Amino acid sequence: MPAYVISEVEILDEAAAKNYMKLAESSITDYAGRYLVRGANAELLEGEPTKRKVVIVEFPSMDQAHEWYESPAYAKALKFRDQALNRRLLFVDGVSPFSSQ
Repeated sequence: MPAYVISEVEILDEAAAKNYMKLAESSITDYAGRYLVRGANAELLEGEPTKRKVVIVEFPSMDQAHEWYESPAYAKALKFRDQALNRRLLFVDGVSPFSSQ
């Protein structure tokens, strides 16, 4: 079953963010992840407004999403995270194509 990593991101430092994004993208690819949404503005229909951008990455499974997050490759990107951005990060199970729900 696919899993999704959903980030709501506020860029704090453009240069650090470029380094973070380059390293994060490479590590995501290494773990069979793919971007579905990257840095898009969200259209707010309900709730509190935010200036954060939305990023959604799909992985083949929740296990692979966790393997990516805990990987040495992603650890390199995390060195830039605190300087680069402020974010909220969620891991969400997808729906199996064979599920009736």
